[in-house]
Amino acid sequence: MRRIYFDHSATTPVLPEVVEAMLPCFTQYFGNASEPHLPGREAKKLLEASRETIARAIGAQPEEIMFTSGGTESDNLALKGVAEALSKKGNHIITSSIEHPAIGNTCKYLQRRGFEITYVPVDKYAIVDPDHVAAAITDRAILISIMHANNVVGSIQPIAEIGKIAREKGVIFHTDAVQSFGTLETDVGELNVDLMSMSSHKLHGPKGVGALYIRKGTKLTPQMQGGEHERRRRAGTENVPGIVGFAKAVEIAMAETEEKAERLEKLRKYLVAGVLERIEEVSYNGHPEKRLPGNANFSFKYIEGESVVLQLDMVGIAVSSGSACASASLEPSHVLLAMGLTAEDAHGSLRVTMGRSNTKEEVDYFLEVLPEVVGKLRRMSPLYAQAR
Repeated sequence: MRRIYFDHSATTPVLPEVVEAMLPCFTQYFGNASEPHLPGREAKKLLEASRETIARAIGAQPEEIMFTSGGTESDNLALKGVAEALSKKGNHIITSSIEHPAIGNTCKYLQRRGFEITYVPVDKYAIVDPDHVAAAITDRAILISIMHANNVVGSIQPIAEIGKIAREKGVIFHTDAVQSFGTLETDVGELNVDLMSMSSHKLHGPKGVGALYIRKGTKLTPQMQGGEHERRRRAGTENVPGIVGFAKAVEIAMAETEEKAERLEKLRKYLVAGVLERIEEVSYNGHPEKRLPGNANFSFKYIEGESVVLQLDMVGIAVSSGSACASASLEPSHVLLAMGLTAEDAHGSLRVTMGRSNTKEEVDYFLEVLPEVVGKLRRMSPLYAQAR
């Protein structure tokens, strides 16, 4: 059976070039980067070269890049680190109603510890209005965290505008760029951010490694106690093989960002037009243009998105019904609900996210089998029968 992978927002396959770059770190350059002997110095050299690669990709200085175990740790460190460091100044944090659970659940954690959290709403396209952020700022505000691009519907936020507002008000600004880094331009100067989370496995690098950009002068309390790694900001021996792989993936992504975005956008538009033409009573969720180039999200009336996912998997197509970090839940996507969708429409959602290796032929196969799957499930649906 042919296998087609349309779930690149969940994770991506590691590129052969990335694996090749990592292999020597397991056997030849295996030293602890904190040690002064030759094996340690060799590992340290690779570590710092990787740091420079990632800093260069986002317009930062190498010392502003801190390596982590992934996007979730980066988000936790950004929010908890700032909250603890600035707790004497204020206790107010502003975020959006559509954030990834790594932000949303961290905010709930902080709320239980006495911090005030404001969730700004989004419009029907899942886009935050900068004016709503500005209106939410109080004299107790210490941090604003708004994602760069949404993981469910791909909507791209006006981060530069929000960052400008935050800077004018003297509030630290963090963005979760896990979905956008490697696909969109993410220059930290142009985006006006103080903190930015990144993840390796979303751009064809290995899992278990990420980074947090920390603008020079930004106060952050470390959240792990131990050694003096990462300039005393994150204890624990650095994952040199993973970091080297991350840097190689970033290097490749930066070389093809524009070309990849154009190709994926064409592919997405072709797929969306095909779905809307072939299937009745389906809606396209998210902004038609201001979205990640490979992201398409639909809601099918009368059926469960999870059932569509399982049926497509049986014919060799991997897609998702929402965020991979929440798809095991039976609850409808909080993102879709925040956009104004009904619970029924949110339950009927399907996320298709394409990547660098996907082709028009794969989309054609998807368009061939999807109407059959939707038709089959609707014939089994009591809701569909009632509507007839």
